[in-house]
Amino acid sequence: MMKKLRRRFALSEQGARAFVRACLAQALQNISFVAPAGLLFAFVRGLADGTAAERTLFYALACAGCLLFIVAATRLQYDGTYLSTYVESGVRRTALAEKLRRLPLSFFGRKDLADLSSSIMNDCAVLEKSQSHYLPALAGAMLSAAVVSAGLCAFDWRMALAVLWVLPPAFAVVAFSARVQRALDRKSMAAKMACADGIQECLECLRDLKSNNAEDAYLDGLDEKIRAVERRAVISESLSACFITLATLLLRLGVASTALTGALLMQRGTLDAMTFFMFLMAASRIYAPLEGALQNLVAAIATHANIEHMNEILDGPVQSGREEMAPRGYDVVFEHVDFAYESGVSVLKDVSFTARQGEVTALVGPSGGGKTTASRLAARFWDVSGGRIAVGGENVAEIAPEKLLSLFSIVFQDVTLFNNTVMENIRIGRRGAGDDEVIAAGRLAHCGEFVDKLPEGWRTMIGENGRELSGGERQRISIARAILKDAPIVLLDEATAALDVENESQIHAALSRLIRDKTVLVIAHRLRTVASADKIIVLSGGAVAEQGAPGELLRRDGPFARMARLQSESQNWGL
Repeated sequence: MMKKLRRRFALSEQGARAFVRACLAQALQNISFVAPAGLLFAFVRGLADGTAAERTLFYALACAGCLLFIVAATRLQYDGTYLSTYVESGVRRTALAEKLRRLPLSFFGRKDLADLSSSIMNDCAVLEKSQSHYLPALAGAMLSAAVVSAGLCAFDWRMALAVLWVLPPAFAVVAFSARVQRALDRKSMAAKMACADGIQECLECLRDLKSNNAEDAYLDGLDEKIRAVERRAVISESLSACFITLATLLLRLGVASTALTGALLMQRGTLDAMTFFMFLMAASRIYAPLEGALQNLVAAIATHANIEHMNEILDGPVQSGREEMAPRGYDVVFEHVDFAYESGVSVLKDVSFTARQGEVTALVGPSGGGKTTASRLAARFWDVSGGRIAVGGENVAEIAPEKLLSLFSIVFQDVTLFNNTVMENIRIGRRGAGDDEVIAAGRLAHCGEFVDKLPEGWRTMIGENGRELSGGERQRISIARAILKDAPIVLLDEATAALDVENESQIHAALSRLIRDKTVLVIAHRLRTVASADKIIVLSGGAVAEQGAPGELLRRDGPFARMARLQSESQNWGL
């Protein structure tokens, strides 16, 4: 049962147990509200038969007991449905973030940032409200109705039938609407995601839109996405209202059937007035929470799309492996490696080469040839489709990703910085590094040239993604991280692409100290960047076109030599 609850409502194990307690507490509170009605019935009957006066103390104590029962049940209900739900909401968000951290990059190829942030923020908020306001109230109403119904049947089955016959058709109407509502909710979710994507894209690309005078055209499309969300919301809400109204009307028929049945039985002399009064009062106490339960059932059905959205993350495959590793050196070996993204498009085909420790191995070739993919497969950002990649003789597919990444210092072409100080952005390379170590790594990457000009030096806040810095300055911080980490394998993906010639030569000098005695994989388009490499791998169309030392490849007059000639000719271009 717990496993089904966890799956159905995207709960943790603790959250599933708390959810059951919340439902029981809600049922107990509903029953506590019915208890005074039973006491009132006993009191009125006592007045009728003249025994009320001699039982005054009993009624007074019973009233106090009912009050304490209601207070205690309400407290349990509040703790169970609200406090526990808010704790579970935090657990759920943490679990989603932790799962995202452990998912392979292939998962993120199918998702965009707006989609994932919506799961953590919006979907969690929807489930938080559902599990604090809707689901426990629904389950509690049904449980308390079942208990009260059993009592009514034991008292008089005829009147109980008159009260309860409307419940199955009322709930059947709402249950019948579930499939239609889920289909509409999926369309609403898709419209919301498209709108969120459009808003995020607009904010990220505003500079390009302005520079191309494309703002109005783009905003027209964004307005249409917003109107699509509105249309979907109106359709979903209108349909839900129709089903709720129909189900509520069926419940109202129960009051009429109770009154007519009671009047008929009283006329025949088989029912006394006090019992008739009790059933009318019981009907009012049952129908009130059940009307809310019908609305809660609709709300619970509406959360299905959010839960599916969230379970897609929670069910994602996680890369696993051994935490222990005893590499024999740090050579990176590709053995007949094949790789294809989930779209089915093949990126690498039968790629074999060795990047040796103490050497610089350069991956060159045309755009889309598979250079970046190959380097990231070595760090197990993805798992290969075929073949094998080994680091120090150990299959990377068998090593835990975090353990494997501890061996790599990576400088990406697209640098990501955080809204923090220069020092803390560099310290990401090695947590726990002292300030002197961080500054030394920064100066080695020639960050001091611009940091010394900042208002607070190394403790200057650099804004979201380093918006206060130039592209070259951002890239130097990224290189400083790699220098600070000082891992045995270095991946450089166009590490000097955003630097001018003077800074590039300075960074090359710093990198030469960083890569000493290390295994180095360099990706570059400018051949002068890899002119001093020990080995060059030319990737074209996802396959190894040729490999060897730079001088050897130039003498062969193959793809590498043609690339060198083209770049040499391009230096003479002019405007």
